[in-house]
Amino acid sequence: MGENDTRVRDLLHQVDDEQGGNDGMVSFVMIGCPVDEGVIRNGGRPGASQAPPLIRKHLSKMTPPADMWDDFAGLLRQGRDLGDVPQAGMEEMQQDLASRVAPWIARKVPVIVLGGGHETTYGHSLAYREAQQPHHILNIDAHCDVRPLNNGQGHSGSPFRQILEDGDNPCLSYHVMGLQPQSVAREHLEYIRSAGGEYAFADRTDTRSVLEKLRKLNGGRDDGSAVLLTLDMDSVDQSQAPGVSAPCASGLSKWVLLETARAAGQNGAVLSLDVVEVNPFFDRDDQTSRLAALVVWYFLLGLCLRKDE
Repeated sequence: MGENDTRVRDLLHQVDDEQGGNDGMVSFVMIGCPVDEGVIRNGGRPGASQAPPLIRKHLSKMTPPADMWDDFAGLLRQGRDLGDVPQAGMEEMQQDLASRVAPWIARKVPVIVLGGGHETTYGHSLAYREAQQPHHILNIDAHCDVRPLNNGQGHSGSPFRQILEDGDNPCLSYHVMGLQPQSVAREHLEYIRSAGGEYAFADRTDTRSVLEKLRKLNGGRDDGSAVLLTLDMDSVDQSQAPGVSAPCASGLSKWVLLETARAAGQNGAVLSLDVVEVNPFFDRDDQTSRLAALVVWYFLLGLCLRKDE
């Protein structure tokens, strides 16, 4: 575009891990994890592995906000897009994601991960284990995703059980909001309670309640802990997010995710965000991919407002 129509793609450039680490002034990093083997193992419909390039494409065409142009553009110029983790077996991709993200977690540089199925988040959390960074997890999701493994294998429905049962993972607590009562087993709720976690159903999940949860998690940082925020696009009503692995007929408003992303960007406790379960194969005019890109844009907007602590 012309000089008077600057887009994200004109300001945020893709680099490899080594190039990204050479500059001490990095405002954030972004990386894709094109995996959906876990969705298939969980009996879902494949396609989420195709999401990262599409989310990146729609994000690249967005503009900085006019009333915060300089701050937003400066943030993007110091950002780093590390591209996508090479496709391989699910466990290999999870470990590869962890290895690429861990150095940034250790440096306290905000990280954005583009999924992929929700198995992406297990690899995301492994980065905290490698960096030995204590953290709380907040998941906005229609499902608990604490299912047992299938024949000893993880999947898109098991990441938070895997995290909670990994004695080396410094995860301090697990919180999930946006649950659909018709999609949640009683045993899964009991498991979350027994692990010291908390949950809220969709009818008790709105912008105010999510932001209050973020404030509470932020308030307990005397231990140096951070927050990993994971946004499952299947938590959004399927009229607004049709292209997901498991569509939801009674989901949240898209504004809950957008405002959550903005508040998370502004909240100094939130060290990383992932956006998962976009499925382009079942999307309509890239509606869900565009929404996921806008979620990332709102998170970046929040980062512009984040105060150094």
